[in-house]
Amino acid sequence: MIKQYLGPLSKDNPILVQTLGVCSALAVTAQLKPAVVMALSVMVVCACSNFIISLMRNTIPPRIRIIVQLLVVSFFVILVDLLLQSYLYEVSKMLSVFVGLIITNCIIMGRLEAFALSHKPLPSLIDGVMNGLGYGLVLVVVAFFRELFGSGTLWNYQIVPDSWYTAGYLNNGLMILPPMALILVGTIVWISRRKAS
Repeated sequence: MIKQYLGPLSKDNPILVQTLGVCSALAVTAQLKPAVVMALSVMVVCACSNFIISLMRNTIPPRIRIIVQLLVVSFFVILVDLLLQSYLYEVSKMLSVFVGLIITNCIIMGRLEAFALSHKPLPSLIDGVMNGLGYGLVLVVVAFFRELFGSGTLWNYQIVPDSWYTAGYLNNGLMILPPMALILVGTIVWISRRKAS
């Protein structure tokens, strides 16, 4: 059972293996801070939605299960979005529409269908947390390299010393463009699959 829960951190990672949630991985990883906030947001929504759907699993009519799932996910996404606007307004502006798009995130809907509808609430909660962590892990790694090499900063703190810039060092502008996120995700997928084989 523990292996099943740890799967999203390695061999069953939602982005690296199942190629789910890649759009947001490309969109919000130019800086570390919004990537971490997005990762936490997805984890909270996934865990809470899994828990609630699991509680309701025996009472949801099969014909409307997708609608019920979307309503539950929408509720938690709106709640997270309002909390971000209230307490992390600048990050909320940086994430823009991508918080709202968590509603259609394949990872969340996939876990509701594959796990929460057939398991008890506590295992479903843990499954949601672990899948959110697996997703977030990739986001944070990609954002780390993009911000460091693209801007010379991490969490908006200068990492590359001014002396390097004086000596001729230049930030790699390609790193903060969306195609580089795709290249980095592809590289991480390649490395993870090379290790598995």
